[in-house]
Amino acid sequence: MLLCASFPPVGWWFLAPLGPALLILAVRGRRARSAFAAGGIFGLAFLAPLIIWLANLGLVPWLALTAIQALLFALAAMPLPRLIALPGWPLYTAAWWVALEAVRGRAPLGGFPWGRLAFAQADAPYAGWAAVGGGPALSFVVALLGSLLVYGLTEWRGGRRHISAAVGLGSVALITTPVILPTPGPSGTSAVVAVVQGNVERERTLEEQARVRNVAQNHARETKALADAVRRGEVPRPDVVLWPENSLDGDPGRNPQLRSLVADSVRELDSPLLIGAMLEAPGDRAYNAGQLWLPGQGPVSWYAKRQLVPFGEYIPARSLLGGLGALQLIPRDLLPGTSTAPLEAGRARLGDVICYEIAYDDRVRDTVRAGANLLVVQTNNATYERGIQAGQSEQQLAMARIRAIEYGRAVALASTSGVSAIVGPDGQVMDRLGTWRGGHLVERVPLSSRLTLSEWLGVWPEVLLGTPVLVGLVLSMRRARRTVAPPKAASSVPEHDQQFTKLLR
Repeated sequence: MLLCASFPPVGWWFLAPLGPALLILAVRGRRARSAFAAGGIFGLAFLAPLIIWLANLGLVPWLALTAIQALLFALAAMPLPRLIALPGWPLYTAAWWVALEAVRGRAPLGGFPWGRLAFAQADAPYAGWAAVGGGPALSFVVALLGSLLVYGLTEWRGGRRHISAAVGLGSVALITTPVILPTPGPSGTSAVVAVVQGNVERERTLEEQARVRNVAQNHARETKALADAVRRGEVPRPDVVLWPENSLDGDPGRNPQLRSLVADSVRELDSPLLIGAMLEAPGDRAYNAGQLWLPGQGPVSWYAKRQLVPFGEYIPARSLLGGLGALQLIPRDLLPGTSTAPLEAGRARLGDVICYEIAYDDRVRDTVRAGANLLVVQTNNATYERGIQAGQSEQQLAMARIRAIEYGRAVALASTSGVSAIVGPDGQVMDRLGTWRGGHLVERVPLSSRLTLSEWLGVWPEVLLGTPVLVGLVLSMRRARRTVAPPKAASSVPEHDQQFTKLLR
């Protein structure tokens, strides 16, 4: 629960190392079965409150996802006591966290990276580790700090004060090193970015929220208000305007009314406009897409979401499960996109990631490597903030801040109903809008094409920092075999004579 409190909406980032530390204390010296139970309880206590916002979709989705993730923690905790028994065990336990997060981010059904240690650290003084090795490096450091805390206190109680002091110095080095590491300087180019949050009605039932109308009209109205502010000289004319995911509930190529509405908005500002739309796809399916419109040209390019949400944007085993409960509100499966190319709007090359794609390392890395100099997150959080407001939007913003640090890129987060924000390359929030209100943001941001070490290394930090757990498991098994007591020598006395002797005794 302390680890959960390190994430938004509480956001006490300094509590994060206590999660790994207390889990180590909970499983140290236990057998595998007992460690399984402790890991499962840890997973439940951590993730149930962290993703309570999922209960806005119903209790079953929240409980099911929590149970699956807790099971992964339980299974992973089984070998943890053996790792803790090894010399230099803090390195192995930190690697254990990286390996666990790698698995959680990929399986089952594409994984669920929510709750990675790194995503709680946007305000930490050592968040710069993300620019060195991405989320895996930052998670490794958090887990290592927690492990070193237990190790240092254990050595202190054992009278080995010099070792405890060395551990303390190592912890200080982990915290302070990112401050002195060189960071990519500004590229010299910039762009004025506008984010439009049109807002939607806050309906109290899932069925009502699914039938919300006038979303496109709300964003067009707020865009006109932005255009009026530009004409009055209150804000500069934007180089690109961003609407959120699902800002249109259909395909403007098939719907003349939507097409006219978007064209009018582009004409009002005479600026490129990135909309969120459901574009028709082959086989009676659709793409969840960001579509770029240019003045005088109309739609010129688009990006389709690649990481689709199971049971949200497609239903696994639809023939079996599609008729159950709220799943009936998803009449067809979406089709995942394949392109990673940025959307070019003048100087700005937009790397679009849609909704929870921001949590997936490879989805963000692909678009940066394809040439994006500005990251854009189009999202629709209205369903998850509908009843219980438990920080889903704030958690997504925290991820966007880590991505900004990781790649040295500004990030513009556009949400239908909030939170929308513009984040600088250093991870600091330049401006933001709260939930359930309309409005717009206008900021000048740097456009960077410089490489961070994290971008250059790619997936290797995760591989190199997670692999030691496999080495530790091999060493622990060899150590266990060496400590097994040799079998007793067989007695030369016949068995019935041994039993007779026992009877006499």
